[in-house]
Amino acid sequence: MALVLNEEQRMLKDAARDFLSEHAPVAQLRQLRDSRDAQGYSRATWQQMVDLGWSGILVPEAQGGLDFGHVGMGQIMEQNGRTLTASPLFATAVMGVSALVQAGSLAQRNALLPAIVAGELQLAPALDEGPHHAPCRVRTRLEARGDGFVLNGEKQFVSDGHSADQLIVSARSAGADADRDGISLVLVERTAPGVTVERVVMADSRNSAMIRFDNVALPRAALLGEPGTACAVIERLTEIGNAHLAAELLGLSLEACEQTVAYLNTRKQFGVLIGSYQGLQHRAAHLFSEIELLKSLVIKTLQALDAGSAEVAVLASLAKAKAGEVATLATNEAVQLHGGVGMTDELDIGFFMKRARVAEHLYGDHRYHLRRFAALSGY
Repeated sequence: MALVLNEEQRMLKDAARDFLSEHAPVAQLRQLRDSRDAQGYSRATWQQMVDLGWSGILVPEAQGGLDFGHVGMGQIMEQNGRTLTASPLFATAVMGVSALVQAGSLAQRNALLPAIVAGELQLAPALDEGPHHAPCRVRTRLEARGDGFVLNGEKQFVSDGHSADQLIVSARSAGADADRDGISLVLVERTAPGVTVERVVMADSRNSAMIRFDNVALPRAALLGEPGTACAVIERLTEIGNAHLAAELLGLSLEACEQTVAYLNTRKQFGVLIGSYQGLQHRAAHLFSEIELLKSLVIKTLQALDAGSAEVAVLASLAKAKAGEVATLATNEAVQLHGGVGMTDELDIGFFMKRARVAEHLYGDHRYHLRRFAALSGY
C-alpha cells in the first residue's frame, strides 16, 4: 500500500490544521496553565471538536459514528501535536472508543458509543500501576461478590482521569501479578462510592490522575468482555494508543522544526543570518531527514491498524520508539538553536519539549518499545 493519504484524508488533515490553528493554538494551553483551570481543557473547544465529528471518527456507523479509520484520526492527532491542544480527544475518542469496539458487548456499544459521538460521555483508560509501562502486570483486584464484583487497587498516569465520566480499569480476577491470564476490564463510574481521584498536572500542563479503588461495588454489566481474558485486548489497545501518540509526536516534531528553521532565517548575529552557518544547516537537515522517516512509519502503522494487519504489534512499537527519538531530537535542537531565549517561558518552544517528554513515556518510552520490537522480531 502506498504511504500517502487519499483525498478525503488530506481534506480532513487540512481542516483540522485550520481549525486548531485558529481555535486552539499553544496560547490556549498557556492560558489554561496560567489560570490553573480546574478542567484542564476548554469545554467550548471540545464541543466544537464534537460538532466537527471528531469524537466519532473511530466509531462504527451502526453506533452513529463516521468509521473513518485510524489513518483519518491520525491526521487529527498530528495536528493536535502541532498546536499542543489539550482535550479529551485521545483518552475518549481514541482509547475509550477502541476499548469498547474491541471488548464491549453489543449492548454496551449501543449504549455508550452514541453518547461519545454526541459529546455526552467521556472515558479514560486506567491501565498502569507503576512508574513504568507494564500493561499486563496488574495488582488491582476484582473479586466476585454476590451478583457483581468488588474492586480494590490503584492506578497511575490516567490521562484525563479527573474529568472523565467513566474509567476503563484493568484488574486481576485470578492469578499472580505478572500472569497474562486472569486480567479483566471493567467500566467504573468516576464518582462511584470508594473511588478517589487525585488530579496530577504533568510537566506539559496536561491532565493526569492517580485513582484509588476501595471496595468499589460493580454490577456484572460493568465487565468488558470475558473475565480473565483481557491481556491481549489491553496490548492491542495500547498499540492503538501508541500509534496515535506517534502521530501526535510527529506533528509536534514538524512544528518544532518549522519554527526553528524560521528563527534561523530571521535571527542575525554579527549582521549575518545564523541560518547561513553551515554547521546549523547540517543540524536542521539531519532533523528534517529524521522527520521524513517518521512520517512514513506513522502512516504505515495507521494503515496496518485499519487493515487489521498481523504486523500491527511490531509497527506500533517501532513507530512509538522512533517518534520518541525524533521528538527528543526536534525539541532539543529547537531549544538549543533558539539560543538563550529558547530556555525562557516567554517562548512557546519550551512547551513542545515538555509535551514531547510526557507523551513519549505514556504507554511505554523509547527503550520499552525498542525492547518490545526486538522481542517481537525474534531477538
